[in-house]
Amino acid sequence: MRVLLTGWASFLHGEATAGDALSLRAVGAALTAAGIDHDVVWSPGFRPGTRHLPDAPPSEYTHVVFACGPLHGPQVRSLHERYASCRRIAIGVSVPDPDDPAATGFHRIFPRDDGVTPDLSLAAPVSKTPVLGVVLAPHQPEYGGAGRHDDVHDALTGWVAGLDCARVPLDTRLAHEDWQRCATPDQFVSLVSTMDVVVTTRLHGLVLGLKAGVPVVAVDPVAGGGKVTAQAKALGWPVVAAEEAGDTALLDARLKGCLTTAVTPPPAPSLAGLVDELAASR
Repeated sequence: MRVLLTGWASFLHGEATAGDALSLRAVGAALTAAGIDHDVVWSPGFRPGTRHLPDAPPSEYTHVVFACGPLHGPQVRSLHERYASCRRIAIGVSVPDPDDPAATGFHRIFPRDDGVTPDLSLAAPVSKTPVLGVVLAPHQPEYGGAGRHDDVHDALTGWVAGLDCARVPLDTRLAHEDWQRCATPDQFVSLVSTMDVVVTTRLHGLVLGLKAGVPVVAVDPVAGGGKVTAQAKALGWPVVAAEEAGDTALLDARLKGCLTTAVTPPPAPSLAGLVDELAASR
C-alpha cells in the first residue's frame, strides 16, 4: 500500500490556506503513526522544490486521499481521471452537491459538514512563531535624491518574507470609514502592543512600537540618515542605515536581539518650553 495525499493546496491553480495545510499535516501525521507509506503533493506555486502532481505517477500508488475543502470543480474531477486505478478517499471535506462528479468519483467520503465532525485542522500540531508588525514609510519627496525607499523596502520585505514568522502589515494612517485601518491612535497602539517585534522604516513605527513596549527593527530609508535616525538617537535605540538594508546578517542579529529584549517605554518629551512661550505672550 502506498497513499498519495492531496488537497486544494496540491493543485497548480488551487489555493493553499492555513486550514488546508494543517489538514494535510494532520492526515500525514496519522498515516505516519499507523506506518502507512505516503507522499504529499503540493502546488508548485506554493511550495516549489517539493513533490507535485506531475511527479506522482498513478502506477506508484494504491490510494489517493483528498483532505479538506469543497468537492467541486474540474481540478478535483481531474484527480479521478488521472488516478482512476487508485482507490480514492476524501476526508474532512464539504460536499455542496452530492451528485457532482467531483464528489461521486470518490469511493469513500468522510464529510465535515454533518454537524458533529470537527475540522481536520484541529488535529494538526502547530508551532508558535514570532509575530512581526511591518510598518513601511510612504515615498517622502522632502528627502529628494537621498530617499532610498524602493530599494530599502525591496530588501527589507524580501528579508521578512524569508523568516519563519507571522507578518502583519500595519499602517499608521487612520481612517474612520475603512475597516482595514485603525480609526484612533489608541486603537493603533493597542494593535502594535500585540506584536512580538515591529519592523519599520517609519518614524512613528519606531516611536509607537517602543511606546507600546514592543522592540523595533528600525531601518532608515534615507541615505545618510533622516528623521528615523535622528529619533532613534534621541530614544537611544539602534537603527539600520539605508546603506545596510541589504545586510541580512545584520537584520537577523537585530531581530534576534529584539526577541530577547524587554522594552521599557521611552520617557515623554517635555512641553514646558511651548507652554512658557505661549504663556509669555498672554
